[in-house]
Amino acid sequence: MPPKGRLRPPKAPVKQQRGRSGADPADGTNSSLWLGRSVCLSLPPPSPLIQAGTAPRAQPGALLTPLSPSPQLGALAVTLGVLLALLGCAAAPDPALEEAWEEWKSLHAKEYPGEDETFRRQIWEKNLHHIQQHNWEEAQGKHSYRLAMNHFGDLTNEEFKRLLNGFIPAQQEEPGRVFRASETLKTPVRVDWRAKGYVTPVKNQGFCGSCWAFSATGALEGLMFKRTGKLVVLSEQNLIDCTQKLGNRGCCGGHMEQAFQYVHDNGGLNSERVYPYVGTDNSRCRYNPRDKAANCSGFVRVAQGSEEALAQAVATVGPVSVSVDASSFRFYKSGIFGCGSGSWRTNHAMLAVGYGTTRMGGHNLSYWILKNSWTERWGEQGYMFLLKDAGNQCGVANQASYPLP
Repeated sequence: MPPKGRLRPPKAPVKQQRGRSGADPADGTNSSLWLGRSVCLSLPPPSPLIQAGTAPRAQPGALLTPLSPSPQLGALAVTLGVLLALLGCAAAPDPALEEAWEEWKSLHAKEYPGEDETFRRQIWEKNLHHIQQHNWEEAQGKHSYRLAMNHFGDLTNEEFKRLLNGFIPAQQEEPGRVFRASETLKTPVRVDWRAKGYVTPVKNQGFCGSCWAFSATGALEGLMFKRTGKLVVLSEQNLIDCTQKLGNRGCCGGHMEQAFQYVHDNGGLNSERVYPYVGTDNSRCRYNPRDKAANCSGFVRVAQGSEEALAQAVATVGPVSVSVDASSFRFYKSGIFGCGSGSWRTNHAMLAVGYGTTRMGGHNLSYWILKNSWTERWGEQGYMFLLKDAGNQCGVANQASYPLP
């Protein structure tokens, strides 16, 4: 049971992933490539790439990766020029934050060309002030969760949404099997599949809108552990490269159901060891049937909008793929997060690995345990506790599904 007032999941080692040319997927990058960059633009991946979960080291004197002229880059240059022109009207950087800024850049291996550093510094300071204000309010009892600065600190809200939210909601439900809540089924008060060995270490999607692939492999990893007793890290890149014919769009987004359908139709999925992650979507499908690491016979949708059905599925099946509105998740650090009231358009995929209840602020709060793919530096070692049974917070039960054995 989590301690009262603070939720601390068991620390899990981060998956060791390799990127293009043996580099490691980044939690930091040269921000000159961020401004206006969409995961759907045909631009080279950010550089340098950094292994998730390690303390990256800055490389003094490193130059930006040269890029060939393109229409997209031309548009980026115009946008950057306009924004930099506005700097004269903006507040100057706070000298009192100089040391903190330099430490943050070093920690996340951030490098900026020319005046771009001033622009990024101002965004970082604005985000830092927002975090500090929120945490002050949390200390006064106004919030149930805390925020913290992380590797997303020099991105605007719009840049963050474009770079890391890659779930494409289904426009309409197609016929298929649906898991509905049972009035007679009694579920445990608490469930945590991590403690049972069903969940692989936290991963890093990098600057690719492939959250759907990470959510799908997470559910498949749990399924295969349940069947075989062996936990194998599966290949997201296999799904990115091979499911576009089913409607997924690689780094531009996708849906877990199409991923499950591919595994069924294809007769299998490779492991990460055989088909490593590179975080781009410009490679041909290289599935190797001789090294099949997982399969499934189809998938089941959880009744749309029903948290009770989702809880029963998580309790009886194992880890379940979910989608959420992650627009406000960027700086989440600890505690039980809530999106507030409203109707949410889900834009990010995660993995529900359990749920529970804790005492906080004199009240019992129920929560979902969600695994993310933004490195172990984000949230509670890569996990989020999301308010449960409070109006389907962040749309967590809107489009949930899991693979069939």
